[in-house]
Amino acid sequence: MPREIITLQVGQCGNQIGSEFWKQLCVEHGISPEGVIQEFATAGGDRKDVFFYQADDEHYIPRALLLDLEPRVINSIRSGEYRNLYNPENIFLQGDGGGAGNNWAVGFEAAEKMFDDIADMIDREADGSESLEGFVMIHSIAGGTGSGMGSYLLERLQDRYPKKLVQTYSVFPNQSEKDASDVVVQPYNSLLTLKRLTLNADCVVVLDNTALNRIATDRLHITTPTFAQTNALVSTVMAASTTTLRYPGYMNNDLGGLVASLIPTTRPHFLMTGYTPITIDPNIQMNVRKTSVLDVMRRLLSPNNLMVSASTRKGCYISVLNIIQGDVDPAQVHKSLQRIRERKMATFIPWGPAGIQVALSRKSPYVETSHRVSGLMLANHTSIAHLFARTISSYDKLRKKAAFLDNYRKTEMFKDNLDEFDSSKEVVQSLVDEYRACELPDYINYGCGGGSGGPSSMETAS
Repeated sequence: MPREIITLQVGQCGNQIGSEFWKQLCVEHGISPEGVIQEFATAGGDRKDVFFYQADDEHYIPRALLLDLEPRVINSIRSGEYRNLYNPENIFLQGDGGGAGNNWAVGFEAAEKMFDDIADMIDREADGSESLEGFVMIHSIAGGTGSGMGSYLLERLQDRYPKKLVQTYSVFPNQSEKDASDVVVQPYNSLLTLKRLTLNADCVVVLDNTALNRIATDRLHITTPTFAQTNALVSTVMAASTTTLRYPGYMNNDLGGLVASLIPTTRPHFLMTGYTPITIDPNIQMNVRKTSVLDVMRRLLSPNNLMVSASTRKGCYISVLNIIQGDVDPAQVHKSLQRIRERKMATFIPWGPAGIQVALSRKSPYVETSHRVSGLMLANHTSIAHLFARTISSYDKLRKKAAFLDNYRKTEMFKDNLDEFDSSKEVVQSLVDEYRACELPDYINYGCGGGSGGPSSMETAS
């Protein structure tokens, strides 16, 4: 039975990445830009219906909603090569096309006003699914639409579909001094969105622009990476992280299984990713001479391959899942895990059983690659708290000066007070504290004497 997933692409960044993701899925499943199965791809063996459904004329349509408050990116999709792939009824644009002006509150309130229309689209897709498993949202947390509209949708999805999983691919802004973002209010937007990602999502895959730019520059030797190139990196990770759903094996063949194995307790559900060998198009490729299972697994644990600016040399892993694709003998996997254990390449939590889980996945037979084995790591690691602590620190600097608050005060939510900022900071600070507590042996009792985030689902991990 298919376990369908509905994808919500929100804002400029969400739609750009989503567009690349669907191109990648079409190539991997042998689907043409018009949604028609190509002649060489009729053998089957894959599960297209997790992400696509078939129209009456047999062509495949993505289970995707394209949502934005300004038309530029969606218009480029409508006029691009894949314009006939999407269901036009699933494209939503604000009437005046004014956008959110990089203001979280404007995006949030716009989504609130238009939610009835968006809810009709979501319900129609959900009713058309045989056994809906959940939702995947792609968005950025720094601007206005991806953060504000994304936050409102997260709140409402949890109310409307409480038993369905909600996973997000969330792009975090550049936080390095030399590549500072041009969105000066990004600390405000990021903090307000992080509150919703903490409280209303089941799993958040964190991808941050600082690390994506570093990988493109250092590993792929691209002097000035474009958004298109970093988006291609993100779509590669998304496609790889869904291979076990689309090419099912014995394990991790649904989203619930994937999430449950990585998130033993409710709050710390922010995952980092690593991928090797990194390729974003056939012409630009990392020079990897050998891709044995051990070599791929060792590279995945290297901080240089992480798509998050947080070093795994400090802190510890709560869980790790490696999805290995290609020509792999299970005996090699066992040997590689033994070697990693002997060399103590990874430090794990002291309070529960933890280790590297491995899922072997088939590669798409329709995609030629020059390497024999490739791997994706999804990891829950305590050092990701540094990313959230940096967001709080950037927010504090702005808030102390009361800088750029006027545009927020013009909105309904902030016109009387700024309590929502204080509430968001409190939630994000408690998330940072809980990740730090995960490094201690007595985390199992965390929150029992008051505080937040007690180990409600601890039985699954102990």
